[in-house]
Amino acid sequence: MYKRFLSQNINRRVGKGKAIIIVGPRQVGKTTLLKEFINNSEHLFLDCDDPTVRELLEKPNTEQIRSIIGSNKIIFIDEAQRVEGIGLTLKIITDQFKDVQLLVSGSSSFDLAHELNEPLTGRKWEYELFPISWQEFEQKHGYLKAEQQVENRLIYGLYPDVLNNPGDEREILKQLVDSYLYKDIYTYANIRKPEIIEKLTLALALQVGSEVNYTELSQIVGVDKNTISSYIDILEKGYVIFKLNSFSRNLRNEIKKNCKIYFYDNGVRNTIIGNFNPLELRQDTGALWENFLIAERLKINKYTGSLAKMYFWRTQQQQEVDLVEENAGVITGYEFKYRGKKTVRLPKTFTKAYNAEGKIVDRKNFREFVM
Repeated sequence: MYKRFLSQNINRRVGKGKAIIIVGPRQVGKTTLLKEFINNSEHLFLDCDDPTVRELLEKPNTEQIRSIIGSNKIIFIDEAQRVEGIGLTLKIITDQFKDVQLLVSGSSSFDLAHELNEPLTGRKWEYELFPISWQEFEQKHGYLKAEQQVENRLIYGLYPDVLNNPGDEREILKQLVDSYLYKDIYTYANIRKPEIIEKLTLALALQVGSEVNYTELSQIVGVDKNTISSYIDILEKGYVIFKLNSFSRNLRNEIKKNCKIYFYDNGVRNTIIGNFNPLELRQDTGALWENFLIAERLKINKYTGSLAKMYFWRTQQQQEVDLVEENAGVITGYEFKYRGKKTVRLPKTFTKAYNAEGKIVDRKNFREFVM
């Protein structure tokens, strides 16, 4: 069991009269996390992958809900995105059954965000859960073992099932990608040609850390730019990828509209491209390091409630900053190098224009960046 960062936040909210909702990718431990707060308490567990449960929860009235709940004071609804109109059902429970603690999980943000936001305004605490963070990993295993595992984590990632079954990483990742990664995408986004989104995902995986050109992607995949944009949005909502937009404020020659795309987990990315070679045999170590660091920074920013906004920066003359964070008016630029070089500096054009601090994140000092 990994002690999840969110546990302390959720623990403060239990019993405070609002629904607690956890969303995120499949297989990252949402159910396990919420079950921590049930312990041995009497509760009702409703798995919405079960068609009978879905039928019960679709548009019930108050008396029907009363019959479902019975005397239980804790209700756990798992995979809530599977239920049409789930937001209104949850609203009735929170409004009419004040002594009931509602725990809800969902594996994608396709319908769930739309379903929940309006009906549950002011009635919910919502959190995102991701694969195990480096901080959670090191807290469990200690500094020495974590240090020995850095390369494996760059290759196999940090999904709980991968970490708990050393030696079986490749098979577990393959099953994860084949069985779960696209499951919500195909189910909820009405994808008629799965091969197109798989081809797009492969193209994005091969371009991690590079600016995404929608025209180029449309030529690779064989669909128009609007379809590319739509499918990238779908992959974001399915918690496969996330975007960094370009940072631009003052300089005429800054890139203003492009974005970079990263994967929430290195293991998933490497499974998609079919490459689990050790770092010494790879040409993409820099991209793996960059993806790992930015994904870890995203996790810690989300978990701590940071208001920092994340970007990348580049000029038409190819001056570049891997990550720009803007937090309370303070701008910091980060350059990522797996093996640090003393001569590396951020572009003076950037640091002077924005009065920004520049930092190099390498193999030796990365902990202060991700923890």
